[in-house]
Amino acid sequence: MHMKCRAGKSTSWRWPCRKNEMTTVVSARHHKGKTSYHAGVAAEENVARGYIGQGYALIAQRWRGRGGEVDLIVQQGDVFIFVEVKKSSSFARAALRITPAQKARIFAAASEFVSTKPQGLLTEMRFDAALVDATGQIQIIENALSDG
Repeated sequence: MHMKCRAGKSTSWRWPCRKNEMTTVVSARHHKGKTSYHAGVAAEENVARGYIGQGYALIAQRWRGRGGEVDLIVQQGDVFIFVEVKKSSSFARAALRITPAQKARIFAAASEFVSTKPQGLLTEMRFDAALVDATGQIQIIENALSDG
C-alpha cells in the first residue's frame, strides 16, 4: 500500500507522513471543502436574488426533507419552482454535475414539500437548474430536471 505525503512522495506502508505533513494535508482538504461550501452558498444567494428580482417569492433555501434537499424553492402564482443550483468552471461542467440519483432525491423532497400544501401532489411544480460559471454568470434552465 502506498500513500502520498504533502510533498507528493510515495512511501511504503508506514504512517504516510510526519505529523505536521499529515496535518497540512487534512487542513488543505478542510480549507478546500470550506471554500467550496461558501462558494455554493454565495451562488445560491445570487440565484435567489435573481428569481426575486423577476418577481418570484422565495419560499425556502436549502429545504431538507426525508428524501433529500432542495437548494431553492420559489413560487410564482400557484406554481412552486424547485431549483437545483450548480456552480462549476463552466455552464456545461455545472450541468454535468446533476446526476440521476440527485434528481430522484430532489423529486422526492419536492413531493414531500407539496404534500403539505392544500392540493398535495396535484400542486403545480417546475424543476429548474441554475448553472453558475466561474465568473459568477447565471444560466437558468426551466424544466431542466423534468423527465421527458
